[in-house]
Amino acid sequence: MNNNISYILPFTVSAKAINYIAEISAQIERYAIRLEQADGLRLRKANRIKTIHSSLAIEGNKLTVGEVEDIINGKKVIAPLKEIQEVKNAIRTYELYKSLDLFNIKDLLRAYGVMMETLVIIFLFLLFFILIL
Repeated sequence: MNNNISYILPFTVSAKAINYIAEISAQIERYAIRLEQADGLRLRKANRIKTIHSSLAIEGNKLTVGEVEDIINGKKVIAPLKEIQEVKNAIRTYELYKSLDLFNIKDLLRAYGVMMETLVIIFLFLLFFILIL
């Protein structure tokens, strides 16, 4: 078998054509990267919503995934103030997460403080309201 078969192209490849091909390839790659970033952002946001919803549901928060998403997006939600505040606190704690050392007790207490912020005041207000009835 003869492996030395040569083929002559019916056209010539110029430097200008190669530059165009390289430019088109670069544009396609930039576009693909942009699409991947948008998908990544969308997935991270969906993951954050589900993480916050699940974490709070374990503690008895009855808000739906849609209601948690609405709170994250700044929309009004009709629900008990305590449950809405829990979501807001979880959002702030989630954003704080990147700056925390998970093995540092002070950072753990800081995160816990953000999670509980305003909830103690709401609890005391409700307790006071119940006692005067």
